[in-house]
Amino acid sequence: MILFDDLPLDKEILDALRELRINYVFQPIFRADGKTIFAREALMRPLDMNVMDLIEEYTKKDKLHILEIATFFGAFQEYELRGYTEHICLNSFPSECFSPAETKVFADYYGDPRGIGIIEILEYPYISEFACKMKKGDTKGQRLKIAIDDFGTGLSNMDLVNMYEPDIVKLDRDLISDIDKLPEKQENVRNLLQEFHSRNMLVVAEGIERKEEFDYLVGLGVDLFQGFYLARPS
Repeated sequence: MILFDDLPLDKEILDALRELRINYVFQPIFRADGKTIFAREALMRPLDMNVMDLIEEYTKKDKLHILEIATFFGAFQEYELRGYTEHICLNSFPSECFSPAETKVFADYYGDPRGIGIIEILEYPYISEFACKMKKGDTKGQRLKIAIDDFGTGLSNMDLVNMYEPDIVKLDRDLISDIDKLPEKQENVRNLLQEFHSRNMLVVAEGIERKEEFDYLVGLGVDLFQGFYLARPS
């Protein structure tokens, strides 16, 4: 279980973090050879409930900020304990951002001289322009990258891409499921690739579950790949 006792954060924040019973698992993101790991996405795993139930509970209590802090500090803690060296993807709510004091604590504890951190902007619950501005400033100051998660679902659309100007866009499984058999999906993803590559953005295909999907997406020119076909979270 992740522990937060030693962090020099506000007492109210620490008390809320201590209530969480969570661990983290990591799912690799691969390059086109299907073997070389580019990054590992940190996925929260509560010990006593489903993660979406936890998010719903904290949304109702207006405490998503606690989960934001828990993810950044907790996932990095587990990542370092495992000795991983690739990029780490940290899920981030588009409604939340660190205070300047929290940003300083994170930089002091997990300063990123190698530039391995990637902030993945989720597709819920709502977009905050202030949070976007703060995150873009933090990424420049700490050599972090920005990714848009689950593009094509929820809030993850071209408006969010234009707002964040990310380094990476992750295409949701709905866009690529059975793409080897569906010409409409092929044309859609081909157009998205052209758009994002013209803006120097890497493209990740998420949720790959079949070899045929993977092979087709490699041939199409997708940059990075994630899904159960390649590796499950562990």
